[in-house]
Amino acid sequence: MHFFSLPDMSCGHCVAAITQALMASDDQAQISIDLDARTARVDSALPREVLAAALEEAGYPPATQA
Repeated sequence: MHFFSLPDMSCGHCVAAITQALMASDDQAQISIDLDARTARVDSALPREVLAAALEEAGYPPATQA
């Protein structure tokens, strides 16, 4: 399970674009998005770096985790 904070996500269109980007990387991924919290949880066998790169390419770079 991977957790991403997505500060640039602000609307339903963003959610759709993020979901599409993640599913293009792993069509078996289970994705849960919380628009209000601007977070996404992704259950995928892919490494976090691959998913983060897909999000960045779609225009929604994940916030750096502390």
